[in-house]
Amino acid sequence: MNVTVSKEWLSQQLQNEQVKIVDCRFDLGNQRKGTELYHQSHIPGAFYFDLEKQLSAPVREHGGRHPLPEVDQFKREVEKIGIDHTKTVVVYDSGECQYASRFWWLLTYIGHEEVYILNEGFTGWIEAGYMSINEIPVSEPSTFKTNIKQDMLASYNEVKDIVTEKNKSVTLIDSRARERYLGEVEPIDRRAGHIPGAINKCWVDALDQGTFKNKEEQKKRFSELDSQQPIIVYCGSGVTAVPNYIALKMAGFHNVKLYAGSYSDWVSYEENPVVAGEEV
Repeated sequence: MNVTVSKEWLSQQLQNEQVKIVDCRFDLGNQRKGTELYHQSHIPGAFYFDLEKQLSAPVREHGGRHPLPEVDQFKREVEKIGIDHTKTVVVYDSGECQYASRFWWLLTYIGHEEVYILNEGFTGWIEAGYMSINEIPVSEPSTFKTNIKQDMLASYNEVKDIVTEKNKSVTLIDSRARERYLGEVEPIDRRAGHIPGAINKCWVDALDQGTFKNKEEQKKRFSELDSQQPIIVYCGSGVTAVPNYIALKMAGFHNVKLYAGSYSDWVSYEENPVVAGEEV
C-alpha cells in the first residue's frame, strides 16, 4: 500500500490539471494559524482545508472533540475544488502528517482511490528550495460520486461491545503518547487513562522526520499482532490515530478500523470505565 509521494514528484506535477493539491496545515493551540500560514504562502495550486471547519463536524455532547463531518458536507467541499474520481489528490500539512492523514482518511472513506500524503509536508518542500506562492487558486466545481467504505470506521457501539464482552479477538490500539495512555497526565479530556483492553502504540512512531516509515519498519512496530485479526485504532479525538491506521495498512493488516470519536467520545459517557496504568 503506497500512501505518499515525494517532493520531487509533486514539483513535476504543478502544471498537471489532473493533480489536485490540498493544504491542511493546522495548530490545535492556535486554530487560525493554519489559515494564516496558507494565505502567507503555500504550494502552487493548493486549496486549503481547515480541521475544524471542513474536516470535522460541530462538537456535541457525544462524538468526541473532532467528530467526522457529514458525508454530504465533505462531498460538497471536495466538489468545490474540482476533485472527482479522475483526479490524483496530494495533501500536505506542516510535516507532522496528522492533519494530512485526516484528509487522506476522509477522502478514502468516501470512495476516492488516488489520494496521497506529501512526504515531509510544507516544511520539507520549503527546505528543499521549491517555490511557494500566496495566490489563491480557482477551480471549476466537479461532481463526486461517493462510495462509502464502511469497513474503515468503527462505531461507538462496536467499541462498547468489545469492552463489555471483553472480546480478545479484536485489538484496540491507543495511539496517544504513553503518559496519556497510562493516565499519568491528561491535558484535555475529562478523565485520565485509556479504554479497557487497549494496547499503546504512539502514532509518532509511525513516522520518521515527516515521512512514513517503510513497510518493514511498520511490520516491526506491530510484530506481536496477528495481521488477520481485526484492529481498531483510536487516539484523543480521531485525528492522530490515522497515522497508525495507515501504518497498519502498510504493514499488511487487512481488517483495520478507526474509532473516530476516540477517547474523548468514550469518556463523554460517564458510565464508561477507563484504566490507568499498565494493563494486567
